[in-house]
Amino acid sequence: QAQLVESGGGLVQPGGSLRLSCAASGIIFSIYSMGWYRQAPGKQRELVAAVTSGGRTNYADSVKGRFTISRDNAKMYLQMNSLKPEDTAVYYCNADLATPRRNNYWGQGTQVTVSS
Repeated sequence: QAQLVESGGGLVQPGGSLRLSCAASGIIFSIYSMGWYRQAPGKQRELVAAVTSGGRTNYADSVKGRFTISRDNAKMYLQMNSLKPEDTAVYYCNADLATPRRNNYWGQGTQVTVSS
């Protein structure tokens, strides 16, 4: 059974930085697209950033220029700089994995709180 595990969340002051990590584990034949989503209280889950197997990236307009997504084999990262209170949310890792059938997986989420 494949799984995704996030780490790196926490409390940070406005203007600060955090780096989230996501590790895919289990019997995985291929990793297709990967992405980070977030969900704030009372709001729908939204895409923050995504990266394809070929390395192409896309970002939500609200985080462009501040967040950077990257991946290295079965790991994915989200470098978050210049954090704002409105970035406060639970951040989820998401990936399309072949195990060997292609399915979509979610991590358990990690809390990011931006507050002074």
